Amino acid sequence: MSSTARPAQHRLGTVGPVTSTLGLGCMGMSDLYGPADEAESIATIHAALDAGITLLDTGDFYGMGHNELLIHEALRGRDRDRVQISVKFGAQRSPDGQWLGYDASPAATKTALAYTLRRLRTDHVDVYRPARLDPKVPVEETIGAIADLVKAGYVRHIGLSEVGADTLRRAAAVHPISDLQIEYSLLSRSIEAAVLPAARELGIGITAYGVLSRGLLSGHWSRERALAGTDFRGHSPRFQGENLTHNLALVEALRAIAAAKGASVAQVAIAWVASRGQDVVPLVGARRRERLTEALGALDVTLTEADLAAVEAAVPAGAAAGDRYAAAQMAHLDSER
Repeated sequence: MSSTARPAQHRLGTVGPVTSTLGLGCMGMSDLYGPADEAESIATIHAALDAGITLLDTGDFYGMGHNELLIHEALRGRDRDRVQISVKFGAQRSPDGQWLGYDASPAATKTALAYTLRRLRTDHVDVYRPARLDPKVPVEETIGAIADLVKAGYVRHIGLSEVGADTLRRAAAVHPISDLQIEYSLLSRSIEAAVLPAARELGIGITAYGVLSRGLLSGHWSRERALAGTDFRGHSPRFQGENLTHNLALVEALRAIAAAKGASVAQVAIAWVASRGQDVVPLVGARRRERLTEALGALDVTLTEADLAAVEAAVPAGAAAGDRYAAAQMAHLDSER
C-alpha cells in the first residue's frame, strides 16, 4: 500500500506541543542498530519533514552526540519553528559505548542541555526528558531542574521516559508533563495495566517507541539475518533461539491480516499503535527512505473493529517470548514498570 495521507496534527497531551501523528525516532541513524549511512539518514529526515512529520526524537547519548549533530545538519536551511525536537539525557557511557548508569542530578541536567543546544545549534529544545530514572536522585529534583530551564526559555516542555504511574504523579506535581516516552507495541503492552490509565488521568500524552519491536514486527526479519557486533539485538532476548522462532510465528499470523488489508505487516503494527488513542503518537525508527515510505503508509490503514479483533487474536497481549531487554538493562527501568 502506498501512502497518500500526510500526518495530521494534534496536541501532545494536555500541555504539550502540537505535533504530527507520527514521529521519527532517529537513534538508529547513529547507534545501536549497526552501521548507518549518514547521507541516507539525512535524506530520510528530509523526506519525513517533507511528508509532514514534525517530531524528531533523539538522545544526547545516541552516538555520543552524533545524532544531535546529524539532526542539526538535516535541519540546516529548514524552519526550526516547524519542527519539534525531543531530547533524552542522563545516560552515562564510556568511550567504548558501554552503559555506566544514569545521572539526572540538577547540575548534570543543566550541563547536558548546554551541550545539546550547542550540538543542535538551537536556542531551545521542544521536549526535554531524562532517559531513565536516576535511583540516586528524587524525580522531583530532576523535574525541578528542567522547570528552571523552562523558565529560562531553553526548554519548552518537560517529558519523561520509561517510568511508572507513581513516578508520573510525583513528577506532574512539580511541573506539567507533556508526554511519557515508553515502549508500546503489539509485543509490549505492559503499560496498559497502570501506566496508560495514569497518563490519561494526568493529561499526559504517550510517545510510543519500539512500535515495530526493533524490527521483529517489520515483516522483514528472518532467522538468517546477520547482525553487526554493535547491533544490540544480537543480545536481546526476543531475538534469540526459540524465542525468535516463536515471535516470528506471531508475525506470520499478522502477515495474513495485513495481506487481506492490502497492507504490510509493519503498516498494520503501526496502525494498531495509532489506534490506541489520539493521545498516542507512534515513533517510527526508519533509517532509510524506503522504510519511511512504508511507515507513512500506515496512515492509510484503517483498522475496523473486526480487524482489531483479528489482530488481537493473532498477537494477544503477553504473547511475545523473551524480555524486551537483557537482564542488565532491565535493572535500570523504573521498578513500577
